[in-house]
Order: sequence, then C-alpha cells, then structure tokens
Amino acid sequence: MFRSATFKLTMWYLGIVMVISLGFSMAVYRFATNELTYGLNNQTQRIYQQFPVFTDNPYLRVRGSDVDRGAHHIFLQLAYFNVLVLVGAGFASYLLARRTLEPIEAAHNRQKRFTADVSHELRTPLTALKMGTEVALLDDKATKQELQTTLKSNLEDVGRMEQLINNLLRLTKLDSEELAANFTDLPSGEMVSSALAQVATFATSKRLRLQNSTEDALVRGDQDSLTQLLVILLDNAIKYSPTNSTVTLTSQHIDGKLRLQITDEGAGISPAALPHVFERFYREDTARTASPEGQGYGLGLSIAKMIADRNNANVMLTSQLTKGTIATVTIPLVK
Repeated sequence: MFRSATFKLTMWYLGIVMVISLGFSMAVYRFATNELTYGLNNQTQRIYQQFPVFTDNPYLRVRGSDVDRGAHHIFLQLAYFNVLVLVGAGFASYLLARRTLEPIEAAHNRQKRFTADVSHELRTPLTALKMGTEVALLDDKATKQELQTTLKSNLEDVGRMEQLINNLLRLTKLDSEELAANFTDLPSGEMVSSALAQVATFATSKRLRLQNSTEDALVRGDQDSLTQLLVILLDNAIKYSPTNSTVTLTSQHIDGKLRLQITDEGAGISPAALPHVFERFYREDTARTASPEGQGYGLGLSIAKMIADRNNANVMLTSQLTKGTIATVTIPLVK
C-alpha cells in the first residue's frame, strides 16, 4: 500500500516541480528571444550610425534565420536544463515522499500491531470464560460450590482482561509526546514513597519486606509516569520474590543522574530471555511465570521502558538465575 502511495506522491511532487520548471523555461525562452532580436537590431543600427557606408549592405541586416538559430540554441539549452531538473527532481521527490510517508507508515504499523495484539491476547481469556460458562450451564447437577468456583474463575478472567485493556490504553497514551509538557522539578523521595505505598498491600500479602535505602534528590520529569514506572518495577520484584524475602531500593548520584536500583531475591531471568523482557507481550516460559502471580500479559516492562524513554531516563535489568534481579532506573538530576 505504501509503495503505491510513495509512487503517487513522488509523481505529484515531480509534476509540481516540472510545471514550475517548464513555466520558468517558457518565460526565459520568450525573454531571451526578445532580447536576442532587440540586441541584433540595436547592434545593426549602431553600425549604420557609425559607418554609413554599410547602410545598404544586405549582410548586416538582421535576418529571420539568424534569430531562429539563436532561438533554437536557447531552446536546446533550456531543454537540456529541464532534463537535468527532471532527473534531479525525480530523485529528490522520491526521497521527500519517503520522508513524508515514513511517520504515517510507522503509525499505521503501530496501529496494526496494536489491533493484532489486542485480538490475540483477548481471545484466550474470552475463550476460557465462554467455555467455563457453557460447561456450567450444561451441567444440570452442578453444585453450588462448583458454580461458585466457575464464577470465581470467570471473575479472574474478567479482571485479567480489564488489566490488559488498561495497560494497552496506557501504552497508547505513552505513544504520544504530550508527556513532556508535564515535566517538572520533583523530589525523588516523594516519588519513591508514593510508589512504595501503592505496592505495600501486595508486599504484605506475600509477607515481603520493603527496604528503602534511597536518598532524596531533585530530578526532572513527569511525576505521575515516573511513579508508575517504579510501581511496575516494584510490582514485578514482589511478584517474583519468594515469601519472607526482601525487596531493596537504593540510590546513587552518577554523572549528573540519579540511579535507583530495585533488588529482589527471586528466581531470576535466564540470559536468553533477558534481551527480550522489554518487548510487548513477551513472557518467559520458565518457572518464573509458571506461578499464578507470574501469569501476566507481558506489558508491564514495555510500559516501563516507554515511560523511561519519554522522561529522558533509562531502565535496564540485570539478573542471575536463582539469585534474583536488579532493576536500574537512571533519571536526569536538576542542574
């Protein structure tokens, strides 16, 4: 589709350039031939005035063939010029068409990917929800306990779909660059405290300790999104940590930036999976995701990466199997 659009847009650009070039050439041709005729006549008159003896010399008179030869020469030069314009403008028009259509094509591809992701990821919980409901309806001898179990399972599927939709909407919002308009100078301590408060209940339910050893600093960015970034990383750390373990937050000032690190004592991530953890819908097929807590949609770290990018920050993971994972966020300090 975009190949055809590129060709059409190139032809439009080229047509506009050639119309301008040909119009300019016609004007130049008309002006040059008029000047040629005027110049020859003027030169002949000056010769007659200075040398009257040549007044009746037929060889000094301006003839139509002389003007025609000059006009023909001008025409050839302009034709050659327009050929060069055609070649150059064709190449430039193609580059300009590609440059014009590239962001549109990228947006189109993002939209296609978004639609494909939604349809793919919603199909599984919807199928499970439908099958569970149909089985319960067909079983005339189902007990109250069995029906309650089915309804509970259906509610869990609905909750997962709701979480998926909210994450997808958040991703769509982060695809825009409007976030930069909300940048402020904000204390990192407030951001960390807010993130810890949001995950405190989850940590308590898993009997985990949250240890905050960070120092306050003034950073530049959007407070809500950066807090959400820390919540995502803390939520992951809690989700994949064993009971009675500790999730630790530390901070450092390095090269004009604040480095926050979130360390857990979980199962870790395999070296093969680590380069892919920030990809949309990527989930590692290991014991790390085999537990109910690990059955997500693979969107959290994608959102974290986009938040970091939008805030001129950086996020990365380092991990060792059976030893845990360290999530590192680097945010510019206020100068």
